[in-house]
Amino acid sequence: MHEVRAVDGYPITLRRHGNPDGPRLVLGHGNGFAADAYWPFWSRFTRDFDVFVHDVRNHGWNPVGDPDAHTIPAVASDLDRVSREIDQRFGARPKAGVFHSLTAMAALHAGTSYEYAALGLFAPPIMLPGRATVELVRRGAGMAAATRRRRDRFAQPSDYVELLSEKPAFARLDAARLDLFARSTLRPAGDGDGYELCCPPEHEARLWDTLYPFARKIDFGAMACPLKVIGSDPTVPNSFLPSVRMPEILLIEYDFVPETTHLLLLEEPDVCADFTLRYLAEQSFSTS
Repeated sequence: MHEVRAVDGYPITLRRHGNPDGPRLVLGHGNGFAADAYWPFWSRFTRDFDVFVHDVRNHGWNPVGDPDAHTIPAVASDLDRVSREIDQRFGARPKAGVFHSLTAMAALHAGTSYEYAALGLFAPPIMLPGRATVELVRRGAGMAAATRRRRDRFAQPSDYVELLSEKPAFARLDAARLDLFARSTLRPAGDGDGYELCCPPEHEARLWDTLYPFARKIDFGAMACPLKVIGSDPTVPNSFLPSVRMPEILLIEYDFVPETTHLLLLEEPDVCADFTLRYLAEQSFSTS
Protein backbone atom coordinates (compact mmCIF):
# COMPACT_ATOMS: atom_id res chain seq x y z
CA MET A 1 0.00 0.00 0.00
CA HIS A 2 1.16 3.49 -0.82
CA GLU A 3 -0.49 6.87 -0.35
CA VAL A 4 -0.68 9.11 -3.41
CA ARG A 5 -1.45 12.80 -2.89
CA ALA A 6 -3.64 14.36 -5.55
CA VAL A 7 -2.95 17.87 -6.83
CA ASP A 8 -5.37 19.29 -4.24
CA GLY A 9 -3.81 17.20 -1.44
CA TYR A 10 -6.52 14.54 -1.36
CA PRO A 11 -5.04 11.14 -0.25
CA ILE A 12 -5.53 8.12 -2.52
CA THR A 13 -4.61 4.61 -1.37
CA LEU A 14 -2.70 2.79 -4.11
CA ARG A 15 -2.32 -0.99 -3.80
CA ARG A 16 0.17 -3.24 -5.55
CA HIS A 17 -0.59 -6.92 -6.13
CA GLY A 18 0.85 -9.80 -8.08
CA ASN A 19 4.22 -10.32 -9.73
CA PRO A 20 6.53 -7.28 -9.40
CA ASP A 21 8.65 -8.58 -12.28
CA GLY A 22 5.71 -8.98 -14.65
CA PRO A 23 4.19 -6.53 -17.15
CA ARG A 24 2.62 -3.62 -15.30
CA LEU A 25 -1.17 -3.09 -15.26
CA VAL A 26 -3.10 -0.15 -13.78
CA LEU A 27 -6.82 -0.71 -13.23
CA GLY A 28 -9.77 1.58 -12.49
CA HIS A 29 -13.47 1.21 -11.66
CA GLY A 30 -16.86 2.82 -12.27
CA ASN A 31 -18.85 5.57 -10.56
CA GLY A 32 -20.15 4.54 -7.13
CA PHE A 33 -18.25 1.24 -7.24
CA ALA A 34 -14.92 0.10 -5.71
CA ALA A 35 -11.78 -1.64 -6.92
CA ASP A 36 -12.38 -4.64 -4.64
CA ALA A 37 -15.72 -5.34 -6.33
CA TYR A 38 -13.70 -6.14 -9.47
CA TRP A 39 -11.48 -8.69 -7.71
CA PRO A 40 -12.86 -11.65 -9.74
CA PHE A 41 -11.59 -9.77 -12.82
CA TRP A 42 -8.24 -8.35 -11.78
CA SER A 43 -7.22 -11.36 -9.69
CA ARG A 44 -6.85 -13.18 -13.03
CA PHE A 45 -3.74 -11.07 -13.66
CA THR A 46 -1.94 -11.29 -10.33
CA ARG A 47 0.05 -14.45 -11.12
CA ASP A 48 1.84 -12.96 -14.12
CA PHE A 49 1.36 -9.18 -13.96
CA ASP A 50 2.46 -6.34 -11.70
CA VAL A 51 -1.03 -5.08 -10.82
CA PHE A 52 -1.90 -1.66 -9.39
CA VAL A 53 -5.41 -0.85 -8.22
CA HIS A 54 -6.86 2.16 -6.48
CA ASP A 55 -10.28 3.54 -5.69
CA VAL A 56 -11.50 6.77 -7.24
CA ARG A 57 -11.48 9.67 -4.78
CA ASN A 58 -14.34 9.41 -2.26
CA HIS A 59 -14.78 5.69 -3.06
CA GLY A 60 -13.70 2.43 -1.47
CA TRP A 61 -10.67 2.66 0.79
CA ASN A 62 -10.36 6.43 0.35
CA PRO A 63 -11.80 9.01 2.77
CA VAL A 64 -14.80 11.19 1.96
CA GLY A 65 -13.73 14.68 0.93
CA ASP A 66 -15.19 17.88 -0.44
CA PRO A 67 -18.04 17.16 -2.90
CA ASP A 68 -17.14 20.30 -4.84
CA ALA A 69 -13.80 18.65 -5.70
CA HIS A 70 -15.52 15.49 -6.94
CA THR A 71 -15.41 16.16 -10.69
CA ILE A 72 -14.40 14.47 -13.95
CA PRO A 73 -11.31 16.71 -14.29
CA ALA A 74 -10.29 15.82 -10.72
CA VAL A 75 -10.62 12.09 -11.41
CA ALA A 76 -8.58 12.50 -14.62
CA SER A 77 -5.93 14.46 -12.73
CA ASP A 78 -5.85 11.74 -10.07
CA LEU A 79 -5.11 9.15 -12.77
CA ASP A 80 -2.18 11.31 -13.85
CA ARG A 81 -0.86 11.48 -10.31
CA VAL A 82 -1.25 7.73 -9.78
CA SER A 83 0.52 6.95 -13.06
CA ARG A 84 3.49 9.18 -12.28
CA GLU A 85 3.69 8.06 -8.65
CA ILE A 86 3.92 4.43 -9.78
CA ASP A 87 6.89 5.31 -12.00
CA GLN A 88 8.60 7.39 -9.34
CA ARG A 89 8.17 4.94 -6.49
CA PHE A 90 8.53 1.61 -8.27
CA GLY A 91 10.66 2.52 -11.27
CA ALA A 92 9.56 3.70 -14.69
CA ARG A 93 8.74 0.98 -17.19
CA PRO A 94 5.95 0.32 -19.70
CA LYS A 95 2.46 -0.08 -18.30
CA ALA A 96 -1.00 -0.77 -19.66
CA GLY A 97 -4.22 0.70 -18.33
CA VAL A 98 -7.51 -1.17 -18.01
CA PHE A 99 -10.39 1.07 -16.99
CA HIS A 100 -14.17 0.77 -16.70
CA SER A 101 -16.94 3.32 -17.16
CA LEU A 102 -16.03 6.44 -15.13
CA THR A 103 -12.28 5.79 -15.13
CA ALA A 104 -12.41 4.85 -18.83
CA MET A 105 -13.88 8.30 -19.46
CA ALA A 106 -11.32 9.93 -17.17
CA ALA A 107 -8.44 8.12 -18.89
CA LEU A 108 -9.48 9.72 -22.17
CA HIS A 109 -9.11 13.13 -20.51
CA ALA A 110 -5.93 12.34 -18.55
CA GLY A 111 -2.71 14.04 -19.57
CA THR A 112 -0.68 10.86 -19.05
CA SER A 113 -2.72 8.67 -21.41
CA TYR A 114 0.05 8.92 -24.02
CA GLU A 115 2.45 7.28 -21.53
CA TYR A 116 0.62 3.94 -21.62
CA ALA A 117 1.80 1.12 -23.84
CA ALA A 118 -1.88 0.21 -24.32
CA LEU A 119 -5.28 1.25 -23.00
CA GLY A 120 -8.21 -1.15 -22.67
CA LEU A 121 -11.41 0.78 -21.98
CA PHE A 122 -14.48 -1.16 -20.91
CA ALA A 123 -17.83 0.49 -21.61
CA PRO A 124 -16.83 4.16 -21.50
CA PRO A 125 -20.16 5.98 -21.08
CA ILE A 126 -19.94 8.07 -24.23
CA MET A 127 -22.76 7.37 -26.67
CA LEU A 128 -26.03 5.43 -26.61
CA PRO A 129 -27.08 4.02 -29.98
CA GLY A 130 -29.76 6.05 -31.72
CA ARG A 131 -29.76 8.84 -29.14
CA ALA A 132 -29.03 12.49 -29.81
CA THR A 133 -26.36 14.06 -27.63
CA VAL A 134 -28.89 16.30 -25.91
CA GLU A 135 -30.74 13.17 -24.78
CA LEU A 136 -27.54 11.92 -23.16
CA VAL A 137 -27.32 15.10 -21.12
CA ARG A 138 -30.91 14.54 -20.00
CA ARG A 139 -30.04 10.96 -19.09
CA GLY A 140 -27.16 12.17 -16.94
CA ALA A 141 -29.48 14.56 -15.14
CA GLY A 142 -31.95 11.74 -14.57
CA MET A 143 -29.25 9.46 -13.19
CA ALA A 144 -28.02 12.23 -10.90
CA ALA A 145 -31.52 12.85 -9.56
CA ALA A 146 -32.09 9.12 -8.95
CA THR A 147 -28.71 8.83 -7.21
CA ARG A 148 -29.52 11.69 -4.84
CA ARG A 149 -32.63 9.78 -3.74
CA ARG A 150 -30.63 6.62 -3.07
CA ARG A 151 -30.67 4.98 0.34
CA ASP A 152 -27.17 5.30 1.78
CA ARG A 153 -27.27 3.45 5.13
CA PHE A 154 -27.91 -0.18 6.05
CA ALA A 155 -27.95 -2.18 9.27
CA GLN A 156 -25.89 -4.95 7.65
CA PRO A 157 -24.26 -5.53 4.24
CA SER A 158 -26.83 -8.28 3.71
CA ASP A 159 -29.55 -5.62 3.67
CA TYR A 160 -27.77 -3.91 0.79
CA VAL A 161 -27.42 -7.25 -1.00
CA GLU A 162 -31.18 -7.72 -0.72
CA LEU A 163 -31.80 -4.27 -2.18
CA LEU A 164 -29.34 -4.82 -5.04
CA SER A 165 -30.92 -8.17 -5.89
CA GLU A 166 -34.17 -6.34 -6.63
CA LYS A 167 -32.59 -3.89 -9.08
CA PRO A 168 -32.63 -4.78 -12.80
CA ALA A 169 -29.12 -3.36 -13.27
CA PHE A 170 -27.70 -6.08 -10.99
CA ALA A 171 -29.88 -8.94 -12.23
CA ARG A 172 -26.96 -10.77 -13.88
CA LEU A 173 -24.84 -10.93 -10.71
CA ASP A 174 -25.06 -14.04 -8.55
CA ALA A 175 -25.34 -13.96 -4.76
CA ALA A 176 -21.57 -14.16 -4.17
CA ARG A 177 -20.81 -11.22 -6.47
CA LEU A 178 -23.63 -9.15 -4.99
CA ASP A 179 -22.17 -9.83 -1.55
CA LEU A 180 -18.69 -8.80 -2.71
CA PHE A 181 -20.09 -5.65 -4.29
CA ALA A 182 -21.96 -4.70 -1.12
CA ARG A 183 -18.97 -5.30 1.17
CA SER A 184 -16.70 -3.36 -1.18
CA THR A 185 -18.92 -0.31 -1.46
CA LEU A 186 -19.99 -0.07 2.20
CA ARG A 187 -18.02 0.94 5.29
CA PRO A 188 -18.95 1.03 8.99
CA ALA A 189 -20.87 4.25 9.61
CA GLY A 190 -18.93 7.01 11.30
CA ASP A 191 -21.44 7.20 14.16
CA GLY A 192 -21.28 3.44 14.74
CA ASP A 193 -24.85 2.86 13.57
CA GLY A 194 -24.69 0.24 10.82
CA TYR A 195 -23.02 0.71 7.43
CA GLU A 196 -22.97 3.55 4.92
CA LEU A 197 -21.99 3.85 1.28
CA CYS A 198 -18.29 4.62 0.88
CA CYS A 199 -19.17 7.07 -1.89
CA PRO A 200 -22.00 9.32 -0.67
CA PRO A 201 -24.88 9.71 -3.14
CA GLU A 202 -24.21 13.43 -3.55
CA HIS A 203 -20.65 12.76 -4.67
CA GLU A 204 -21.72 10.09 -7.14
CA ALA A 205 -24.49 12.33 -8.47
CA ARG A 206 -22.09 15.19 -9.14
CA LEU A 207 -20.21 13.04 -11.62
CA TRP A 208 -23.46 12.09 -13.36
CA ASP A 209 -24.25 15.82 -13.64
CA THR A 210 -21.33 16.38 -16.02
CA LEU A 211 -20.51 12.92 -17.40
CA TYR A 212 -22.07 13.37 -20.83
CA PRO A 213 -20.91 16.93 -21.46
CA PHE A 214 -17.36 15.65 -20.94
CA ALA A 215 -18.06 12.74 -23.29
CA ARG A 216 -18.59 15.26 -26.08
CA LYS A 217 -15.10 16.70 -25.56
CA ILE A 218 -13.22 13.47 -26.26
CA ASP A 219 -11.06 13.43 -29.37
CA PHE A 220 -9.99 9.87 -30.16
CA GLY A 221 -7.88 11.17 -33.00
CA ALA A 222 -5.62 12.88 -30.46
CA MET A 223 -4.90 9.69 -28.52
CA ALA A 224 -1.23 8.83 -28.87
CA CYS A 225 -1.24 5.24 -27.57
CA PRO A 226 -2.86 1.99 -28.75
CA LEU A 227 -6.44 1.89 -27.55
CA LYS A 228 -9.28 -0.61 -27.62
CA VAL A 229 -12.86 -0.12 -26.48
CA ILE A 230 -14.72 -3.20 -25.22
CA GLY A 231 -18.43 -2.68 -24.79
CA SER A 232 -21.36 -4.64 -23.49
CA ASP A 233 -23.82 -6.39 -25.78
CA PRO A 234 -25.02 -3.71 -28.24
CA THR A 235 -28.48 -5.30 -28.34
CA VAL A 236 -28.95 -4.72 -24.60
CA PRO A 237 -30.57 -1.42 -23.55
CA ASN A 238 -28.10 1.28 -22.45
CA SER A 239 -25.10 -0.33 -24.12
CA PHE A 240 -22.63 2.40 -24.99
CA LEU A 241 -20.90 3.06 -28.27
CA PRO A 242 -17.31 4.35 -28.09
CA SER A 243 -17.82 7.75 -29.72
CA VAL A 244 -20.35 10.44 -30.58
CA ARG A 245 -18.81 10.78 -34.06
CA MET A 246 -19.50 8.09 -36.65
CA PRO A 247 -16.12 8.48 -38.45
CA GLU A 248 -14.37 7.83 -35.12
CA ILE A 249 -16.48 4.73 -34.46
CA LEU A 250 -15.23 3.29 -37.73
CA LEU A 251 -11.60 3.96 -36.78
CA ILE A 252 -11.63 2.83 -33.13
CA GLU A 253 -10.69 -0.76 -32.38
CA TYR A 254 -13.93 -1.96 -30.83
CA ASP A 255 -15.35 -5.25 -29.61
CA PHE A 256 -18.12 -6.32 -27.25
CA VAL A 257 -18.96 -9.09 -24.81
CA PRO A 258 -22.22 -10.81 -25.76
CA GLU A 259 -25.04 -11.12 -23.23
CA THR A 260 -23.63 -8.54 -20.84
CA THR A 261 -24.71 -5.10 -19.64
CA HIS A 262 -22.72 -2.04 -18.60
CA LEU A 263 -21.56 -4.11 -15.59
CA LEU A 264 -19.78 -6.58 -17.87
CA LEU A 265 -16.59 -6.73 -15.77
CA LEU A 266 -18.65 -7.84 -12.78
CA GLU A 267 -20.95 -10.14 -14.77
CA GLU A 268 -18.35 -11.95 -16.87
CA PRO A 269 -14.95 -11.33 -15.26
CA ASP A 270 -13.24 -14.34 -16.85
CA VAL A 271 -14.48 -13.50 -20.35
CA CYS A 272 -13.42 -9.86 -19.91
CA ALA A 273 -10.01 -10.96 -18.64
CA ASP A 274 -9.60 -13.12 -21.74
CA PHE A 275 -10.50 -10.16 -23.96
CA THR A 276 -7.90 -8.09 -22.12
CA LEU A 277 -5.17 -10.71 -22.38
CA ARG A 278 -5.73 -11.14 -26.12
CA TYR A 279 -5.57 -7.39 -26.67
CA LEU A 280 -2.39 -7.04 -24.61
CA ALA A 281 -0.79 -9.91 -26.51
CA GLU A 282 -1.68 -8.18 -29.80
CA GLN A 283 0.19 -5.13 -28.49
CA SER A 284 3.16 -7.31 -27.48
CA PHE A 285 2.37 -6.45 -23.88
CA SER A 286 2.00 -9.77 -22.11
CA THR A 287 3.92 -12.57 -20.41
CA SER A 288 3.82 -14.85 -23.46
